[in-house]
Amino acid sequence: MSKKSKIIVVGAGWWACEFHLPHILANSNAELVGVSRIGSAELQQIQKHFEIPFVSEDHTELYTLQPDGVIVASPHVFHAEHAKYALEKGCHVLVEKPMATSTEDAEALCSIARKTGKTLMTPYGLNHTHYMESAADQVAVGSIGNIQHVALHMSSALMDLFGGEPMVETETHMYRPHSSTWADPNRAGGYGWGQLSHALAALFFVTSLEPESVFAQTVNSKTGADYYDSAVINFGNGASAVLSGAAGLPKHCPPQLDLKIYGTEGMLLLDVEPERERLQIRRFDKEDVFVQIEKNGGFGSYSTQESMNRFIDICRGESRRNCGNHEVGLKTVQVLEALYKSAKSNETIICH
Repeated sequence: MSKKSKIIVVGAGWWACEFHLPHILANSNAELVGVSRIGSAELQQIQKHFEIPFVSEDHTELYTLQPDGVIVASPHVFHAEHAKYALEKGCHVLVEKPMATSTEDAEALCSIARKTGKTLMTPYGLNHTHYMESAADQVAVGSIGNIQHVALHMSSALMDLFGGEPMVETETHMYRPHSSTWADPNRAGGYGWGQLSHALAALFFVTSLEPESVFAQTVNSKTGADYYDSAVINFGNGASAVLSGAAGLPKHCPPQLDLKIYGTEGMLLLDVEPERERLQIRRFDKEDVFVQIEKNGGFGSYSTQESMNRFIDICRGESRRNCGNHEVGLKTVQVLEALYKSAKSNETIICH
């Protein structure tokens, strides 16, 4: 086991500069050895600010540093390409959500991850919390029985981001999110790819459901990216789900996630809205289970640091739970791709 994991970052834009780079530098078990992005002036600014030894506009040059792990934080449409390259170079990979923007690409990544034995992680902050792990464990041991129905809703205060306007909260950041990534429907912009990916990843981590078909509708912003999403999902075991997403929260409200799973033995209720955070297993035999969630005034103790810490440990050879693995990522992409196809065609789309 090496003393430190050698980490490189591909796509050092807004999110990477605000979160990934500081998190790597804050971890004593990691060494940030190189960074790549387009734009020589921006790259030099990042190198100076974070004191990075090696930078390049060509991400392939970073692999001469022989990294243990790669962080992919490039625009959505490049996630699959950059993650694939890293896996084929023998590296563990943490790829930002969405893992890919097509089922074909997501399946290809899964195949490479299985073949190489390398970890492919998407850092869903909610998944890497103690209560989400508890929810998954409760469902796995049969606490609610066989799943029959799911109700899943997420909402965020991001009408500016998905409407092509500067995101208010990023005014003081080194870089701001580009509308070409977040608000262009032809480049995987919109609430589904940008936010419902969190909610769906939670569902597919907590359950082993296999999506089979999706019927969806969207309400779009002026850029054509989706603000509001609604869908009916059918699963392989005969269960169904209603999925809802909304970008229309006021800015003073934290994001919301509400997950209800109904089974033959009872139901699971997860709500991370501040002041009413709760995870409950309500059983027909009244043997209920209640899990405490920290009331920290935030989004259900959402942490961008925890998934990074686990990834770095994995790169060092330690055994850590990956709550955003390639299977979770694949199912999430399957549903989202089908959602957008269905909204455009007004037809039910089969997930492949």
